[in-house]
Amino acid sequence: MATYVLIHGAGDVGWYWHLVKAELRERRHDVVAPDLPCDEDSAGLPEYADAVIEAIGDRTDLVVIAQSLGAFTAPLVCHRVPVDLLVLVAPMIPMPNEAPADYWTNTRYEEEVHEHYDDEIALFYQDVPPELAAQALRRGRRQSEAKLIELSPLRSWPDVPTRVLLCRDDRLFPAPFLRRVARERLSITPDEIDGGHTPALSRPKELADRLEAYRLSIAAGEP
Repeated sequence: MATYVLIHGAGDVGWYWHLVKAELRERRHDVVAPDLPCDEDSAGLPEYADAVIEAIGDRTDLVVIAQSLGAFTAPLVCHRVPVDLLVLVAPMIPMPNEAPADYWTNTRYEEEVHEHYDDEIALFYQDVPPELAAQALRRGRRQSEAKLIELSPLRSWPDVPTRVLLCRDDRLFPAPFLRRVARERLSITPDEIDGGHTPALSRPKELADRLEAYRLSIAAGEP
């Protein structure tokens, strides 16, 4: 049995993972999906990592999964506790000492060809069932940007097997953009899954299957 540690993205809550959480628990794994203090102006990346570490407690055999902005928190967690595997889903992949607010400029995001969406459903939840997408919006929180201008305390990428999973129909981080960033920043060719930016809601079983396949490959000693 593993412990899956699920880290949500910007302005979100641990509920985002509830369908994946159920899938993983059916497979007899322990799962934690804490709410990060992302709506608090006094909280930044160190406090986000603290929230995750507190949720982990004394659990072991950790598999850390991070969605979107959660990828800035995940490597900090991996430096503080032993982790068997790190998986970044539709992620913002950080560089050491990078402020989240600088990510867009540093990755040349605006140079990519992509459409602009003013509607949150169209941008984040285009393939999520409408009632579930509406619930996600109701549960979402204000993302404080007060501390996102501060440099990340990350000094180096953790020595943990890392996988990147992009979503082919992601409207926030289009596949060509994320393929390039993963290659430039981690020398990783991402794996790919169908769907938009929020696969934990649109494809929870398929996502859980991918996570389990990653875990089993690491347990088998595969690179």
